[in-house]
Order: sequence, then C-alpha cells, then structure tokens
Amino acid sequence: MSEALPVSFSSFIVSLASSAMVHLGETPDPESGKTIIHLPLARNSIDLIAMLKERTKGNLSDDETKLVETLLYDLRMRFVNAQKAAK
Repeated sequence: MSEALPVSFSSFIVSLASSAMVHLGETPDPESGKTIIHLPLARNSIDLIAMLKERTKGNLSDDETKLVETLLYDLRMRFVNAQKAAK
C-alpha cells in the first residue's frame, strides 16, 4: 500500500487539474489506462478551479496564486484546442 500524500491546497488544485487532463485526453485514465475525451467533465474541473480561485482570492500564498493562474491558463488553452479538434 502506498503512503498518502499530504493534503494541501496546492495538491488539491493539482488533483483537479489532473482530472481535467484525463478528460481532455491528454493523460490516460488511471483506472482503465485508456485515453478518453469528455469535454463537459473537463470543463467542469476547469470551472471548479476557477471558482476556487475566486473564492480564495486574498487568502493564498504567492506560490499558490501562481500555481492556480498557470494551471487555469494551460487548461483553458488545452480545452480550446480540444474543442477545435472535436469539430
């Protein structure tokens, strides 16, 4: 059995970003090993990170703020590209 990772705001945000990456087809599903594309679920994860960014404004460290902003930008760009590819 592997050791649990420490729970922090950053690890939570990275977990949500990883979920979005799976649903964007950028990373294989950890359970099935298959690559899937499910844009509504990807959008949900991205929107959840954006909501957390707004709700925690002023309460995050500089590193946490930069992490959230960087991940959101990257995920949104990947989402737009996935939408274009799906058309």
